[in-house]
Amino acid sequence: MQRLSGGPPGRSVSRAVAATLEAIREALDEITERDEQLRRVVAILSKSRPNYTWTGIYLLDAGMLVLHNQIGLPTPHERIPIGQGICGLAARERRSIVVPDVTRDPRYLACSLATRSEIVVPILRGTEVLGEIDVDSDRLDAFDDEDLRLLEETAGLIAKVL
Repeated sequence: MQRLSGGPPGRSVSRAVAATLEAIREALDEITERDEQLRRVVAILSKSRPNYTWTGIYLLDAGMLVLHNQIGLPTPHERIPIGQGICGLAARERRSIVVPDVTRDPRYLACSLATRSEIVVPILRGTEVLGEIDVDSDRLDAFDDEDLRLLEETAGLIAKVL
């Protein structure tokens, strides 16, 4: 089962999500060095929700998604070709993907044996893929509409500074 993005713009968000987005906006405004911007965004996201057990940002480089920052267990997938796995599919299809149970999805590239759910949101400038945000959880069906909204809004903020 996959839930896709596509809700109307301007949906309201909880105070917690609004506060997280404001912290991300401030970090992106205050910091000028790209790697430090991404490091700060990952740190803010990682602390924002208790269900985020692995948080990473990949940037696109010559057809490969390359891990630029992460918080959580190390991953063997520091480079993922477009189209491979859930991460590569989200980038290729330019859409967010939420997987409630990765153990039932044959496209999942196991980053950690503890991962049970995953959400991947592409970072887009128009139709151009710049990268993606990838969040895993050690709980089944860990992500809700607020998670999706938070990550999609964050991807939009990141796209403006890349």
